[in-house]
Amino acid sequence: MTDRLTHAVTGAFGYSGKYIAQRLVDRGHNVITLTNSPHRANPFGETIRAYPFNFDNPHKLAESLQEVSVLYNTYWVRFNHELFTHANAVRNTVTLFSAAKAAGVRRIVHVSITNPSLDSHLEYFRGKAQLEEALKVTGLSYAILRPTVLFGKEDILINNIAWALRRLPVFGVFSDGHYRLQPIYVDDLAEIAVDQGDKEENLVVNAIGPETFTYRGLVERIGEIIGKQRPIIPLPPRLGYWASVVIGKLVDDVFITREEIDGLMADLLYVDSPPAGRTRLTDWVKEHADWLGRRYASELARRRDRSSEYGIV
Repeated sequence: MTDRLTHAVTGAFGYSGKYIAQRLVDRGHNVITLTNSPHRANPFGETIRAYPFNFDNPHKLAESLQEVSVLYNTYWVRFNHELFTHANAVRNTVTLFSAAKAAGVRRIVHVSITNPSLDSHLEYFRGKAQLEEALKVTGLSYAILRPTVLFGKEDILINNIAWALRRLPVFGVFSDGHYRLQPIYVDDLAEIAVDQGDKEENLVVNAIGPETFTYRGLVERIGEIIGKQRPIIPLPPRLGYWASVVIGKLVDDVFITREEIDGLMADLLYVDSPPAGRTRLTDWVKEHADWLGRRYASELARRRDRSSEYGIV
């Protein structure tokens, strides 16, 4: 055991995990990562050691966590696919929590979602609620962070809204587009996560950004900033979904899912809570307007390519 605390981050070569890992390194901690992509380009060089998840071998997974004080868990999947499913993600995460307890991990900082519910008909939100409950019953100290939409240079949603605005003559929103969301900057989330790693008390944090948008308003604002204002057309959700399927076929990706549409329209990406992040999405988009949306960001390309550095593909 070293004289510095060892912290473990799931997915340090990916999106939010990379920002959490960087903040931990900057604070002088020893950091390891658990990953499904041990051969992906490592932006940290030899600073961070990588271990495979070993979900099928809980004993070996626990061995990887033997010197770990705090585990930061970002592991999840966005939608069901032949390569991955929500059910597997829930099962694997429960295995991870059990391995952490067996290894003597002191605290888990877990990234969830706003408005999780065990009664939700949406598997994403139901699965997140199941994991919150599974974490609580471990008896370990925990912090649960509930963000809505993350934005940053590796982002998918905000980038691909800009991509569509740059390429399509109109932009369709589902129904009236008046459902809300509160995007948080990924590095703000990382700062919150690392701050929570130093604490002992169990708590839940609504990790939302300082701005609240309607979906329609978000699209309009992005279009205005990047100089690609388009007519916004309300579409019946079913028609809007099938339009997104066509776009997905063209880019060989899943553009948006039925569950994501349902979650948006149910206002599940909004909470009545003070902001936890400081960075305004509008300011960030202005700063990065020259490149935002120039290239499509593919979820499936990132999942299939486990060697290239994670980013816009």
